[in-house]
Amino acid sequence: MEKYKNMHLWMLLPLIIMQIGIYLDYWGDFTDNSWSVHVHYWSGTIWYLYLIAQPYFATHGQLARHRTNGIIGMFLAGGVSLTAFAMLERDVRTIAKSAEMAEEFGPFQPYFFYGVVIVEVVMMSAFVFAIIKGIIHRKELENHAWWLTSTVFLIMMPALGRGMQGAYIGMNSDQWPNIDIIFPTYICQGIIITLLLLFAYKFKKLKHPATLLAVAVNVFVLFMAPLGKSETLQHLIDTFIKT
Repeated sequence: MEKYKNMHLWMLLPLIIMQIGIYLDYWGDFTDNSWSVHVHYWSGTIWYLYLIAQPYFATHGQLARHRTNGIIGMFLAGGVSLTAFAMLERDVRTIAKSAEMAEEFGPFQPYFFYGVVIVEVVMMSAFVFAIIKGIIHRKELENHAWWLTSTVFLIMMPALGRGMQGAYIGMNSDQWPNIDIIFPTYICQGIIITLLLLFAYKFKKLKHPATLLAVAVNVFVLFMAPLGKSETLQHLIDTFIKT
């Protein structure tokens, strides 16, 4: 227990980074966001808050509250994953729009949104797997805590990625539309992987399966462009995700 005494304070860092990343994308056009976006944003944010509160309860003599909130948290985690999968339909609709309004979308070509769909399916599948592992190992403190902690690094990319892209476009607005929109993704993933390894080192979990899974998923995101350009994968997305 002593090892995780201050974990709740450490968990503030990814929450703050996520909120900074998504701030303009979400709050900048708050009233224009669809209901599904609001539900997903708030369920994801509350999940991050749970991952701050739960370690605190577990290490500060409030195990009964920790267990009760854990049950509620599993319901919440299901909401995070299901709303994320449901929002893939919005990404597929954007593929068509980016093809029809190429000048307006600039560097955001159809392949980019195909790539987004592919990496988000992998990220959310890994998130679900980590949640299930956390439940399975609920009586093993080390495994339970780290599987759930790793979920932070599995779903950070969309929020931080949007923030990085917005900043990058702002700094290179004079080059629009000839902007390498994939480049900020590399920076984003570098930040996430560095933060993940920092946490894993701090809590002595560098070789834990949850750490390896989170690293693998975030490295996978680096291949978003070639994945999005794959005609085979494009066909699969068009076939299974209807708008």
